[in-house]
Amino acid sequence: MYNPPDYYQIDELLTDEHKIIRESVREWVNRRIIPVIDDYAQRHEFPEYIIKEMGELGALGPYIPEKYGGAGMDQIAYGVIMTELERGDSAIRSAASVQSSLVMYPIYAFGDEKQRMKYLPKLATGEMVGAFGLTEPNHGSDPGSMTTRFEDKGDYYLLNGAKMWITNAPICDIAVVWAKDESGKVRGLILERGMEGFTTPETYKKWSLRASATGELVFDNVKVPKENMLPNIKGLKGPLMCLNSARYGIAWGVIGAAMDCYDTALRYSLERKQFGKPVASFQLQQKKLAEMLTEITKMQLMAWRLGTLRNEDRATPAQISMAKRNNVEHTLKIARESRQILGAMGITGDFPIMRHMMNLESVITYEGTHDIHLLITGHDITGIPAFE
Repeated sequence: MYNPPDYYQIDELLTDEHKIIRESVREWVNRRIIPVIDDYAQRHEFPEYIIKEMGELGALGPYIPEKYGGAGMDQIAYGVIMTELERGDSAIRSAASVQSSLVMYPIYAFGDEKQRMKYLPKLATGEMVGAFGLTEPNHGSDPGSMTTRFEDKGDYYLLNGAKMWITNAPICDIAVVWAKDESGKVRGLILERGMEGFTTPETYKKWSLRASATGELVFDNVKVPKENMLPNIKGLKGPLMCLNSARYGIAWGVIGAAMDCYDTALRYSLERKQFGKPVASFQLQQKKLAEMLTEITKMQLMAWRLGTLRNEDRATPAQISMAKRNNVEHTLKIARESRQILGAMGITGDFPIMRHMMNLESVITYEGTHDIHLLITGHDITGIPAFE
């Protein structure tokens, strides 16, 4: 039975509502994800049924106002949900994170009332699946160099280009796509499946996030209605604000993977005997477990404090970058150390550790690479941008 660590009684910092939400999502993950996720990952297949079920849970756009179909929750509730989903698998959290932070958030924040009412309620229930198009085959950490462009043709915009490494692409009903206009200014467009020239080929042969539906967004002379432009944002500020929300969710989410690995390793070390006594009785294994728990506790405190700042609208992009980078890095280390405790058994699908470890190799890269987040912190400290 899963026993999540809480060494510093951080539960006391959560409201009763937060705990009720957490228990609801945890029960769903135990019942609907844990028993099947290894099989989906082995088959390189996304469990599509989860989208509508997450909608029923209130896990899609939970901080979006109820008027638009969201649950009107705070940022810590969003974080708690992401933690529980990623304990199931990073692919599950990724699907919810993209839907919430990269599709629903920009439509809510930058769209007009007609767009909000048209898309958000269906996205909140999972009736509609969304994708987010920013990264391109040749432009990842430097989105300002994107080559996807559109021209004003009077009655519509004509869009050409391609986006790559897009979560939900193969199954999306809509995509929020960032492209440059004729003056080079970045704008957001809402594309709908069925638009002529808009295709979403799936990406195969992944060793990571194998239970995630990942693909491309390809635009070949796509005619986009003018009413599908997000009117209230211009420039890279728009997509970067979306990424701040997604990165915040990741900072919480990976704690779930870390706790799952730690809990698995602790229980195994107490049950597995070598040299006539439990593996947990050896000093080196206790060192691993103690260091894991220390890092999990630090991650929990960082995420909680960041959530408090987000609720007060005081969290900076650099603070979010620090939490994303730190928490993913240490979760990956915890997964590797947990695998060591399990020995050869750690690589099998009978345990979640190797699956988490492989997923985290993507999480440490997407929504801003590990190195770029380090440079964002460096820029904030010194005032000097090292990546320009």
